[in-house]
Amino acid sequence: MGSITVALAGNPNTGKTSLFNNITGARQHVGNWPGVTVEKREGEIIYRGELIKVVDLPGIYSMGAYSEDEVVAREYILNEKPDVIVNVVDSTNLNRNLYLTVQLLEMDADVIIALNMMDETKKLGIDINLEKLSQYFGTNIVPTIATKRLGIDEINEIILTKHKLEEKGTQKKKGQFKVDYGPVVEEKILQISKMIDGISELSKKYPSRWLSIKLLEDDEKLNTQISAMKNGKDLLDYIRIERKNLENQLGTGLDSYIISKRYELINKIVKQCVSTPKIETNTLTDKIDSVLTHRIWGLPFFIAVMYLVFVFTFKFSEPLVGLMEMGVEGLSELAGNGLAVIGASEIFTSFIIDGIIGGVGSVLSIVPVLFMLFMAIAVLEDSGYMARVAYIMDKPMRTVGLNGKAFIPFILGFGCNVPAVMATRTLESKRDRLITIMANPFISCSARLPVYVLFAGAFFSKNQALVVASLYLIGIVMAIATTKLFGKLIPESEDSSFIIELPPYRIPTLRGVLIHMWDKVSDFVKRVTTIILAAVVIIWLLSSLPAGVEYASDESLIGKISSFIAPIFKPAGFGTWQATIALIFGVLAKEVVVSTFGVVYKAGEYGLDSILMQHFTPLSAYSFMLMALLYSPCIATIGCIKSETKSVKWTVIAILYGLVCAWILSVLTYQIGLMLGFE
Repeated sequence: MGSITVALAGNPNTGKTSLFNNITGARQHVGNWPGVTVEKREGEIIYRGELIKVVDLPGIYSMGAYSEDEVVAREYILNEKPDVIVNVVDSTNLNRNLYLTVQLLEMDADVIIALNMMDETKKLGIDINLEKLSQYFGTNIVPTIATKRLGIDEINEIILTKHKLEEKGTQKKKGQFKVDYGPVVEEKILQISKMIDGISELSKKYPSRWLSIKLLEDDEKLNTQISAMKNGKDLLDYIRIERKNLENQLGTGLDSYIISKRYELINKIVKQCVSTPKIETNTLTDKIDSVLTHRIWGLPFFIAVMYLVFVFTFKFSEPLVGLMEMGVEGLSELAGNGLAVIGASEIFTSFIIDGIIGGVGSVLSIVPVLFMLFMAIAVLEDSGYMARVAYIMDKPMRTVGLNGKAFIPFILGFGCNVPAVMATRTLESKRDRLITIMANPFISCSARLPVYVLFAGAFFSKNQALVVASLYLIGIVMAIATTKLFGKLIPESEDSSFIIELPPYRIPTLRGVLIHMWDKVSDFVKRVTTIILAAVVIIWLLSSLPAGVEYASDESLIGKISSFIAPIFKPAGFGTWQATIALIFGVLAKEVVVSTFGVVYKAGEYGLDSILMQHFTPLSAYSFMLMALLYSPCIATIGCIKSETKSVKWTVIAILYGLVCAWILSVLTYQIGLMLGFE
């Protein structure tokens, strides 16, 4: 059975991912595009006996290749040549969304336009003549409401019809849609197209008219690629001269002229096909924003929302965590009895009970907490509120020399610091990128949560949400303080503007929330079964050597190594070798801190929280959590910092700066706490 490849393309916040989720359901997987960290989502369905593979391209506004997302989307369309592109368009804002549509059609792509959010369009009193709009663009247009699965079957039917026509060789010829750029420019486009047709290396890969336009726009990425080809430099030299001549004739920059011509056509089409009410109404989104993005109440509301997220997370996950812990203990006991029956050796029994079950089981017990946390975050994201957070934070961020756009990587950091550091690429200023990278590791990622849950559950059971919320808040304060410090150390560059789209508020769908939640939790479980499992095996091995020593004692290799370093942490209240080795292995992945404790404290048959209560006090436990929050980034984040800064110096500074800040704050917390009598 052959397959049909479909790419979903569209602006951010058009409901593209909702459409993808409802088309593919659970048959999807998430990875990264080759060579970059832009998320790649793929799925597949069997529709009327045909296999349809669906690729969700990154949300972009144009095909200009100015950002990594745009490069990924454009390269995929040009190189992979999907059979069909479903262009998801926000039907409430056609003037902006159709710019990408025009560019896709100029690439000779076979496009289906999915006019999404038609329910919101109807509420706003907007009427769209679908037949006339379809005639203008020369392609199929399907009205959709992705959250309710309306229009999805019609899209699938059109895809199938196109595929059958393609097989018969009767598919409509591509390249029928054209933007008229005026006689002067059109003449040059025709000349350059003929030159491109004479260079086989170019004509086989790119549509000649599209490439001619992009080269006249002075597309930097294409210029680089073509300059390395045979006769490429001659072509570029010719175009460079012709571009200057055209700009002199037109009296404006050619790229600006081409963009204006596209919008001129779009505005003409929208005027002919769309009627809007003459009286603008104050929408529900406007009314909600008057409160949630208020210059005074917006920030306190955000803090209150985040606190409620933690209350929800711990209140509803507590019973499930208890069941998971009981399950791990039961499995440990069952495995112990089974191994005893078959006469397994003591060292093998220790490996299974203390190493695998004790280490991995300690981390898996936290899964219910992650389920609840990611569910809450998914609701906030899908409702449209998280976009408002960046807007709300614009003013506070400007007080430290950045703008609200720099807060977006910080928001991503709550999930994982790796994509958060990568997201700094969206910042125009090199100075802003560097400052944000240095501050981002202080944002508490989800990998640190198992450490908080473990200690907060053991020592602060009545105030878990408050304690964990305080750690997240301290991380934010440290990140802001870091931006202030490095902002003074690094010379200021030009002021950068901040533009962000605020999507309308929507009621999240259960399906969308569950898929989002499962993506994040399944990624965590994969880490448990790979990185963390490998770390557990290494820790167990070091705890068992040299042969003959008591398992996980101070005479073992792991005990001797960490005992040498442990005195450094004594002023912070946790100068034991077990705590030290947990922090050392936590550099591999923060979740490993929990599994390390599970191994070295032999927690296979007992709850790890009850064991920790014998070695920590509430004060030293809080001090340890501060250390886990602030000290060295994990190894993946360190590699990412090196990649993004392209500097060993700044990477080392990031590690040492985190260690120093963590040690100072943990020591101050513990010592001041002792003076106040909290011990």
